[in-house]
Amino acid sequence: MKRSKSIQNAYDKIDRLKQYPLSEAIKLMQELSTVKFDPTAEVHFSLGIDPRHADQQVRSTISLPHGIGKSVRVVAFCSDDKVKAAKSAGAVDAGGGTLIDKILTKGWTDFDVAVATPEMMKELAKAARVLGPKGLMPNPKAGTVTMDIEKTVKELVAGRLEFRNDKTGIVHTVFGKLSFGDKKLLENLEAMIKAVKEAKPTGSKGNYINNVTINSTMGAGIKIELPA
Repeated sequence: MKRSKSIQNAYDKIDRLKQYPLSEAIKLMQELSTVKFDPTAEVHFSLGIDPRHADQQVRSTISLPHGIGKSVRVVAFCSDDKVKAAKSAGAVDAGGGTLIDKILTKGWTDFDVAVATPEMMKELAKAARVLGPKGLMPNPKAGTVTMDIEKTVKELVAGRLEFRNDKTGIVHTVFGKLSFGDKKLLENLEAMIKAVKEAKPTGSKGNYINNVTINSTMGAGIKIELPA
């Protein structure tokens, strides 16, 4: 794939073999950004796992110290008596059978995260063929199947983030906006690294994190040196 001139110029200023200390990498990422909007700060973890095995899956959630810089659309699958609390907490919609039918009949998936109470999961399974491929199916490991719908919705709306590995064993996620500034980006990145380390699956043997790269939206990738 041919790189744009701006991306190529950015890569010319990076030592491709060097792993930069976190603070240095963040400054470099900001300096190399050329877009006219407020770009997202992205981080990519290449992991020493085999995603074909169930005991080598990485999936967890984190509430970053300074959020992610964007509003999160949350939908809650719950009984009627919890609908008001879920919506007051910030859910864009909440409910049970009617909401599930909306997904099944209209293919509605205009949200970023779904949460559900345990008793709703059996009924929600009917919508798994729609929600599953989009990564929107609630999951206990991600903390999105819960009895405390109100608290979970509040945390997600405030920026609680779910991350998971893809089929190649890489975790792609974000840690804020460039407008956050050095200090907040550094604290968010440190928290994200810690969370990925803590999410190491039981089946992972040998080297768990092979390398980590950060970049801004449409920006050059910068390898980082993991803190001890």
